[in-house]
Amino acid sequence: MRKLGAVLTSMAIMVMTMVGNAGAATKGIVIDGSTTVGPIAKSFAAYFMKKYKVPVTVSESGSGNGAKSLINGSCDIANMSRSMKPKELAVAKARKINPIANVVALDGLAMIVHPSNPVRALTDGQIADIFAGRINNWRQVGGPNFPIVVIQRESNSGTQETFKDLVMKGRQVVRNAETQASNGAVKNRVSQTRGAIGFVGFGYLDASVKKIAVNGVLPSSVTVKNGTYKLARELYMYTNGRPAGMVGKFVDLPKTPDGKRIIRELGFISRY
Repeated sequence: MRKLGAVLTSMAIMVMTMVGNAGAATKGIVIDGSTTVGPIAKSFAAYFMKKYKVPVTVSESGSGNGAKSLINGSCDIANMSRSMKPKELAVAKARKINPIANVVALDGLAMIVHPSNPVRALTDGQIADIFAGRINNWRQVGGPNFPIVVIQRESNSGTQETFKDLVMKGRQVVRNAETQASNGAVKNRVSQTRGAIGFVGFGYLDASVKKIAVNGVLPSSVTVKNGTYKLARELYMYTNGRPAGMVGKFVDLPKTPDGKRIIRELGFISRY
């Protein structure tokens, strides 16, 4: 992520534990969930604490765990890089939790390879064949003669769920695929592995990896926003009910000039 490092190193995240709902958080705000949304939440937390003197805790346990935390009442905001599943919504309803999806930003799921890889573009069908194991050598897609190393995310990842929905469409990822626990870990592995291919949120792109075009379109803020880059998604901050009070102010930050600036500086794409 081009500017993320500089932003994050200037932050001091205070820790405070509380159980609340979307209208509470008078003593602090607890946030859990997606590693993709995490950088936005952390930067918002630093801004929020400086402006409102309200402590904010941000944990990055994955979208699935974020949903569980909201349903269990152990967080005020669940960061998610996918929408809640029907099964999660059913469990929430049974526990009298009312999840509300608040869109925080747009994101493109960027396909990345090692910078030395001469392949510049793949179709979504070729990507699915690679991750399913039907294509296992770069020579089969116009590249050099060396094996493809498939990198995926863990099953609890919203990014993994989005990739499976948009690309795999019911097909299984090859068994020998490597699994990494975060966007940063995928990027690092791809950057150090000549034959690797993986996928990360748009905000994690930097010069250590090479993004490739999908169906002839490169991921960018323009192509994600105008819909021409198909591997795109919304990023969410879920609350229990309509957000109010300090939680409401927090999830409304993306609509403010400062919120839009923070999202842009992190490499993500403003929804508003």
